[in-house]
Amino acid sequence: MSQASPCWIATAGRPLRGTLDIPGDKSVSHRAVMFAALADGTSTIDGFLEGEDTRATAAIFARLGVRIQTPSPSRRIVHGVGVDGLKAADGPLDCGNAGTGMRLLAGLLAAQPFDSVLVGDESLSRRPMRRVTGPLARMGARIDTEPDGTPPLRIHGGQTLHGIDYVLPVASAQVKSAILLAGLYAQGTTSVTEPHPTRDYTERMLAAFGVDIEFSPGFARLRGGQRLRATDVAVPADFSSAAFFLVAASIVPGSELRLRQVGLNPRRTGLLQALRLMGADIREENAGEHGGEPVADLVVRYAPLRGIEVPVELAPDMIDEFPALFAAAACAEGPTVVRGAAELRVKESDRLAAMATGLRTLGLRVDETPDGATIHPGALGGGTIESHADHRSAMAFAVAAQRAAGEVRIRDVANVATSFPGFDRLAAGCGFGLRGEG
Repeated sequence: MSQASPCWIATAGRPLRGTLDIPGDKSVSHRAVMFAALADGTSTIDGFLEGEDTRATAAIFARLGVRIQTPSPSRRIVHGVGVDGLKAADGPLDCGNAGTGMRLLAGLLAAQPFDSVLVGDESLSRRPMRRVTGPLARMGARIDTEPDGTPPLRIHGGQTLHGIDYVLPVASAQVKSAILLAGLYAQGTTSVTEPHPTRDYTERMLAAFGVDIEFSPGFARLRGGQRLRATDVAVPADFSSAAFFLVAASIVPGSELRLRQVGLNPRRTGLLQALRLMGADIREENAGEHGGEPVADLVVRYAPLRGIEVPVELAPDMIDEFPALFAAAACAEGPTVVRGAAELRVKESDRLAAMATGLRTLGLRVDETPDGATIHPGALGGGTIESHADHRSAMAFAVAAQRAAGEVRIRDVANVATSFPGFDRLAAGCGFGLRGEG
């Protein structure tokens, strides 16, 4: 079965069983290769996600003059060039589908002495970038976009940046991170205040690389002019990828899965809290820490779920997991109400619309609102689902199909390789009814 297959055929499978190793965390992998490249000395990264997005970021730094070795799959040895050692590339830098890569690189490259151009695939080229170019411009950066604020990003080098105190109008870990990376090169101090706390991967990892950074939920501050020192990074398993198996085992009777050493960053695990409110049976075992990130084995058993009003304060901590939540809600007892998720409308696709439309195709009633939806569960049938090249929507429908009465055809699934290469093989191996076609 090939991840490049344009379609999946998903049907109800058998009870899900086994111990699974989920690929490395995408957010941590992006940042690990970036910060190792900027560090003084050589860093080793273990557990690096071998996805298209993260490989694109590594390839960009190679083109910027950083030597990166791959002695074995999921391992990188990065020979850092220091904060002042990057070199101009010989053409546009392709971020692929990686919004994280493009937005963080915008902050980093805005401070370099050379010009850069950041491009992406068709999906990324539709995503809004003014939310990051705006605050960077306030710091002194010069970045041109298309007239509607979308990529390519044409970054003019040689600008003098100055620190700012920025209050984010919309909570975004990517925008916060871009500002902090620019702040490393800025004169003075840079601080970011958020309306809701978001993931603090950047702050934790900068600290691990020796940067003096002050941070707490919803706030971060650093002074410019600091250097990074090389450090080895163990990347935890990606919680967003684990989410699909947490939901699948929760909704398929007779299931029990162990997901090993999953990253449990407190700003990432809103779905875990939501599923437990719905009645899910998920235990944490073998807790520890990888590179400043909390990790644990997650053991999930089937449990009847009930619909809930998802607490709006959980929304920022589960923005990438809402497609998985929709699959859980489709199989719960009673309606589930989602609010505070307007950010889903500007992800790889309009995820709210994509999930609502897909669940309606399978026979459910879904009432959309500008920032959420109400999912009314019922008997799931078969049908053809358009994933709109959105990897998380595609995987969510593969999960929902495990409770469907008919065959579910999921179109345009090649982009799953951006975050979870081999998802279809791992899923089929533990009991999913899932095969590639085409």
